[in-house]
Amino acid sequence: MEEKRKLRVALLAGGKSGERDVSLDGAKGVAQALDPEKFVVKQYDTASDLEALVADAPEIDFAFILLHGLLGEDGTVQGFLELLGIPYQGSGVLGSALAMDKNLAKEMYRLHGLPVADWEMVDVRGGTTASELIERLGLPLVVKPICQGSSIGMTIARTAEDLATGIKVALAHDSRVMVEQFIAGREVTAGVLGNDVPVALPLVEIIPGEEYDFFDYTAKYKPGATREICPAPLDESLAARAQQYGLAAHRALQLRGYSRTDMILTQEGRFVLLETNTIPGMTATSLFPQAAAAYGLPFPVLLETLIELGMQSK
Repeated sequence: MEEKRKLRVALLAGGKSGERDVSLDGAKGVAQALDPEKFVVKQYDTASDLEALVADAPEIDFAFILLHGLLGEDGTVQGFLELLGIPYQGSGVLGSALAMDKNLAKEMYRLHGLPVADWEMVDVRGGTTASELIERLGLPLVVKPICQGSSIGMTIARTAEDLATGIKVALAHDSRVMVEQFIAGREVTAGVLGNDVPVALPLVEIIPGEEYDFFDYTAKYKPGATREICPAPLDESLAARAQQYGLAAHRALQLRGYSRTDMILTQEGRFVLLETNTIPGMTATSLFPQAAAAYGLPFPVLLETLIELGMQSK
């Protein structure tokens, strides 16, 4: 009997965004977890290896995208791969671009009846003062660049001076900034897996250390800085509602394969959606793999499942 040919996988990592190091760290774990009896893995850094990727395209069966933020999670690399005829995991150009733009994503949430905090947009042209924003939205406020991930450039403003400073910080990362009502509560994230009939994974509760004002870049990636509980300790009705919101956000943004939607649970028992990640962190201990493991999919099996889903949908 002829031996089955191994699938040739291009692992895309690195890139040019502020999440480059996180991407490269995740790529190490993915490369180690993919079964060498089934896959031949070659890594490409999209900051320097695009010509090599193009040259190798005829020999590549699948691309596993492990890029976060701009020029990786926003539809650009997805479109590039489609031009090359290489299937890949996760969402396509439209869904990736929609989810990456926090303003458009929230517009889609609202259009589909999903709960969000009120917000306004500020851009480099100015025109809206801090006092006007506070008058309309109140305090405290969350200030964040519109197309960054990992909480890069994000601050919480508790005074008018904080707000003015926070807008300047965010504008250093993007030409458009979201100023959003701060919602106090427990942070929960809802993973979704699948193509035409996606399923909701067990929830993860995120509890940053007391020294962190919110789940910022350091709290996300510094070992021991944050507690993550999976499954999240919520009663069944609350957990089911959060999972339904995760599924609804996934559908509203035209996503495929997988996603992870972050939300806040208020003291009153109300969920407020924050954003949806189309390429969640992918180390064995990242939030999405934790949820998948609780669902019954160990990390290597999850990776193979994502590849299977990507091969089906492209």
